[in-house]
Parts: sequence; structure tokens; C-alpha cells
Amino acid sequence: MAPPPGPYSGASTLALVARASAFSFGVVYGSIKLKYLKAKAKSHKKAQEKAHH
Repeated sequence: MAPPPGPYSGASTLALVARASAFSFGVVYGSIKLKYLKAKAKSHKKAQEKAHH
């Protein structure tokens, strides 16, 4: 049984665009979060080094 054709049926342009934009958003969000976490870890490390000296 195939699902009835709709905006997210899988073959429609809207579904493809929605999937592509969701994927792009995920990639962008992931890279921003990673940069943020790396920067946070770096500043935390600096703060720890200052506390030890």
C-alpha cells in the first residue's frame, strides 16, 4: 500500500526541499554547536591555567 500523495509523500518537490533544508539546518547547527563547545572548552582551560599559577 503506497501512501496517498501529499506534501510529504517523498516524491514531491516540497518534500525534497523540506528534507534538504532540514538536513542543511542540522549540519549548520551541528557545526555551530561544535565551535561553541570547542571555544568554551578552550576558555575553561585558560581559566584553569590561570587559577593554578
